[in-house]
Amino acid sequence: MDSFSKGLPAFLLVFLVTVDTGIAGNFNQEFDVTWGGHRGKVFNGGELLSLSLDKTSGSGFQSKKEYLFGRIDMQLKLVAGDSAGTVTTYYLSSQGPNHDEIDFEFLGNVTGEPYIVHTNVYAQGKGNREQQFYLWFDPTKNFHTYSIQWNPYQIVFLVDNTPIRQFKNAESLGVSYPKNQPMRIYSSLWNADDWATRGGLVKTDWSKAPFTAYYRNFNVQTCSASCTSGFSNGAWQNQELDAYGRRRLRWVQKNFMIYNYCTDYKRFPQGFPPECRL
Repeated sequence: MDSFSKGLPAFLLVFLVTVDTGIAGNFNQEFDVTWGGHRGKVFNGGELLSLSLDKTSGSGFQSKKEYLFGRIDMQLKLVAGDSAGTVTTYYLSSQGPNHDEIDFEFLGNVTGEPYIVHTNVYAQGKGNREQQFYLWFDPTKNFHTYSIQWNPYQIVFLVDNTPIRQFKNAESLGVSYPKNQPMRIYSSLWNADDWATRGGLVKTDWSKAPFTAYYRNFNVQTCSASCTSGFSNGAWQNQELDAYGRRRLRWVQKNFMIYNYCTDYKRFPQGFPPECRL
């Protein structure tokens, strides 16, 4: 034990042992391409992965490991050009009828129009908690980092380390929260032109196929034991966003949010879901 460790309380010593330091992952080692055959490819010794969609099939991959709480980072470069009708997903999910899920979905659009970032949270099989955003950059020109911070108190969605959405644990209000089921990381690229672009009005232009999205610099910080006590100063373990994070969240939600289920009066005429009060 070094001199630094000798001065720490016992619960922090346990925490230091059980926290993954978050070394960047290798796609060959950490993921399996699970469908789409040759449309899912790994390059550069496992440093780069691509998914493609053509008229026959899309493609997808999933992590070999399951995770219970942590921060998951992935850099994506989305389908360029006319991507209308396509959906690129990047999400965490457990299995079974009462599954938990934390979703990023990127809805393509015609050339020059912005992507829509669709987010959702499922707990015990219940979702319908959608928020949607435009981005403040073109996500097809360069790689950008999309992150999920998930701890027992909150889920935070981040883009290039800027929080765009915060979903707090509202169990005290009778709302289920994903905290008991380990989840795998999934991603897919598929055709959803029946609903994805302007409610299905704009169809996929198959003359532009194959459509391809790219992934790199997967990184995970997680716990191999309990994460409910002994948190250090790492951002994903903290119960609340700091002041800067709250300002950035307000900036995104003021300027780039285009749908929030918590303000959809037509959908909830009898009153908004309880978690909307937080």
